Amino acid sequence: MKLHYWKYELPFQYPFTISNGRTKTHQPTLIVALQLGNWVGFGEAPAITYYNVSVDDMIVEIEKKKTLIEKFAFTEAERYWHYLHHLLPNNPFLVCALDMAGWDLYGKMHKQPLYKAWGTEWNTNGPVTDYTIGIDTIDKMVDKMKAKPWPIYKIKVGTEDDIAVVKALREHTDATLRVDANAGWTLEQALNIIPALQELGVEFVEQPLAKDNWEGMKVLFEKSPLPLFADESCVFESDVRKCHQHFHGINIKLTKCSGPTPALRMIKEARSLDMKVMMGCMNESSIGSAAIANFLPQLDFVDMDGPLLLTEDKAQGITYDFGKVTILDQPGLGVNATI
Repeated sequence: MKLHYWKYELPFQYPFTISNGRTKTHQPTLIVALQLGNWVGFGEAPAITYYNVSVDDMIVEIEKKKTLIEKFAFTEAERYWHYLHHLLPNNPFLVCALDMAGWDLYGKMHKQPLYKAWGTEWNTNGPVTDYTIGIDTIDKMVDKMKAKPWPIYKIKVGTEDDIAVVKALREHTDATLRVDANAGWTLEQALNIIPALQELGVEFVEQPLAKDNWEGMKVLFEKSPLPLFADESCVFESDVRKCHQHFHGINIKLTKCSGPTPALRMIKEARSLDMKVMMGCMNESSIGSAAIANFLPQLDFVDMDGPLLLTEDKAQGITYDFGKVTILDQPGLGVNATI
């Protein structure tokens, strides 16, 4: 098996800002390819400063372990993930990219789309993706929304004007609104803001408090009139059970949890705890987004608008029709990389 990789800086259509003033104009991302004979599988890992991960760091790790990454006798993607998990124990983002490429390779070898390899069938009535409106002035946030008519908007909050922002957006749309605080509120703020959001027709709130504020989340879980979804509080498999009775659902990020293989297990555990399951993006191109798309038959909600927020892409095959997502009817991820 041969490993290839590429580094990209994918530009956003608008500067992307979330709580605590974190803004970026480009999304750094690593694309990898695993080649075995005539088959080539692709994977992706965006770099996120918040998690102290850079593309350059991932490349350094690749160069250190490239021979070992390539020497695995690949037959099953899940076995490959276990091998990578032990080989790269401190680099879940890189493991995700390689795991994704392994699954793409596996699907192509077995002539199956990944959703079929995972024992599911494509459902045309599956969840539709939201479109994210990043933090900006109220006027600019309204303008962004008007420029992209969509059935569901995910509103980034975590400012002093959160209620005013959502109220202004609601005045211009009847679409479903979801709110993502990115751990930007205190418990007191959340207890005051969430009832007002309910009055404005918000569907649910994502990560209202700091990721380790379990005591506060327990109180908020008992008092919130809206469902609460964990993001920063639910990174790895071991976090799913921690979130039980603190959140109503979890938002799985493939990049953070280290790939599709652990994500499959996270979904199973969340279902056993009677929790809702959402899968979110980290502004991946259509390569990483296609991996998310293959999970659609297993999800309640999805946030996979990366290709819609970026002005440059690295694959073709995903289509977005007013929130409805489709991929190519072909083995593996269901997209064609354009590296």
